[in-house]
Amino acid sequence: GILQPRVAESLSGTPRSRYVGLCGSDPGIDPYTRAVSDVYQDLFGEGSFIGKGIYEVDAFEQALNGRFPDNLILSHDLLEGCYARAGLLSDVQLYEEYPSRYSVDVKRRYRWIRGDWQIGCWTLPLVPGPAGKLRRNRLSMLSRWKIFDNLRRSVTPAAFTLLLLLGWTVLAPAWFWTLTVIGGILAPSLFASILGVLQKPVEVTLGQHLRTTVQASGKFCLQAAFTLVCLPFEAFFSLDAMLRTLWRLLISHRRLLEWSPSGASGQSDDNGLIASCRTMWSGPALAILVAVGLFLLQPIVLLVAGPILLLWFASPVITWWISRPLARRPDTLTADQNLFLRRLSRKTWAFFETFLGPDDHWLLPDNFQEHPVGVIAHRTSPTNIGLSLLANLSAYDFGYISVGVLIERTANTLRTMETLERFRGHFFNWYDTQTLLPLLPTYISSVDSGNLGGHLLTLKPGLKGLVDEPILGRRAFEGLNDTLRILTDMAVDSASVHLSQLKDNIARAITSPPTTLTAVRWDLDQIATSAALLAAEIDTIDTNPASEVRWWAMAFTRQCRDAIDELTLLAPWTEIISSSAKTVDFAALDEIPVLGGLVEIEARFLPEIEHRLSLTVSGEEKLWLLELHRLI
Repeated sequence: GILQPRVAESLSGTPRSRYVGLCGSDPGIDPYTRAVSDVYQDLFGEGSFIGKGIYEVDAFEQALNGRFPDNLILSHDLLEGCYARAGLLSDVQLYEEYPSRYSVDVKRRYRWIRGDWQIGCWTLPLVPGPAGKLRRNRLSMLSRWKIFDNLRRSVTPAAFTLLLLLGWTVLAPAWFWTLTVIGGILAPSLFASILGVLQKPVEVTLGQHLRTTVQASGKFCLQAAFTLVCLPFEAFFSLDAMLRTLWRLLISHRRLLEWSPSGASGQSDDNGLIASCRTMWSGPALAILVAVGLFLLQPIVLLVAGPILLLWFASPVITWWISRPLARRPDTLTADQNLFLRRLSRKTWAFFETFLGPDDHWLLPDNFQEHPVGVIAHRTSPTNIGLSLLANLSAYDFGYISVGVLIERTANTLRTMETLERFRGHFFNWYDTQTLLPLLPTYISSVDSGNLGGHLLTLKPGLKGLVDEPILGRRAFEGLNDTLRILTDMAVDSASVHLSQLKDNIARAITSPPTTLTAVRWDLDQIATSAALLAAEIDTIDTNPASEVRWWAMAFTRQCRDAIDELTLLAPWTEIISSSAKTVDFAALDEIPVLGGLVEIEARFLPEIEHRLSLTVSGEEKLWLLELHRLI
């Protein structure tokens, strides 16, 4: 009747705490929080329902109709699954919120223990039915064992605590029983660690596997240590839940359905140190009583019991500390990490730079196969189109292309999109990038259409923000530096004079960015000259037309030329003002404007130039002013 998806780690919006970091990813033997595999499913072909699943509604209602009494069953999931039968759906993940604090987790487990004991009678031959009448229990022995196993698990903390107390007072030797309890707590983690070591994935190296296993083993050990720290408190609230449930079932018959949602308890729960001490008083109280008793009767046993008693005494402080929200630390990258990521981004842009062009109508081919032969997949999807538009914007942000190239590439793609056949305004999921026809069978993908919509919503403010960006600045030199580093990583002679000159020029432009158009022009000219000489040097050394070194040398030269062309297009007067002493009256023309500020150049300077021309000026100055007027 039910397919139960496996439950994965929480993606809760609650601020993560040390408790979640310690216990959230591997919550131990608790079956409610993570069912990646299920022993009942594996061995007996029958899973356990834990409240989330895919229902066969009619079968579910038919299986449960008339089975249960009213106002008795608090934890219904397991019992419903025993009647309706459930299977583990292991290839579907369900993400749900996990408690972010220990106190919230305790309240949830307290409710579960009460619910488990209220259905404990379903392990017996006769069970209550509607109207309080007893009827024959038709559950299988496996289902009864599942219910009993929950009852067994709820008494485990009390049993471990009692065994420790008996081992320190009545049984002997004390160290043996202490190690027995620690071993019982540690055994599941130890077995999981051993299994983790043996199960090495084929695609993972031995070193990586061992590092991961050691980290997981450390987490298991921390969980076992935390279990030992909270043992008396866990025993206290488990016994309280059991005894309270038995009282209500057998005597008072009231408050059997007492229940508050985990979210509500988490919001109202006080997470302070005093509240933790008030809630977990049983641990320190038991530690003090046992320590005093051992000191008076068997002081030597304190050598064995002392460390554990100290942990029990400090348990409220420990649980308070691990339940505090983790401080958000800003992510900082080292210089090497920044360089690595920038190299990676430049190499990624090389794919778009190579394959996103007029041959495919400015639509991005889906992929390029390198081996055994180079093959371009001349098909594209809305996702690919949107990704290519954002790739252009990102390339501008990194300084790999100028704003003019960005606008040109974006406009070319948008023009092609306007010509594509669509269905009620929606793009089909696949198009041939050379014929522009939809690929059969034609269909609309909500995923791809959604991706394109998200990409366009991101592209719009990116393009509108261009007007506030300087026409050329530090980013252009940083982009050149990324390309030069890749070129240097290739088989370029590190002793090359031209390469050294390029490194020096770019480093100077990055550390001391030019503040005027004249300085920008001078730096770009110096870099372009050295780049041309380096490219010629590479051509003489490497004659292979398909060489990667030659490709990157051409890419670097092309990037330099693009920056110079952009400066010439947007500020064409730069060259004449850099070679003239007459610019003192037009010094503002040498400032680096933002793109939107270019529209003000004419209004600001043409009236002054025309006024100067109306005065008596020399022939040379007049020619200079006329040329400046024309360029503006």
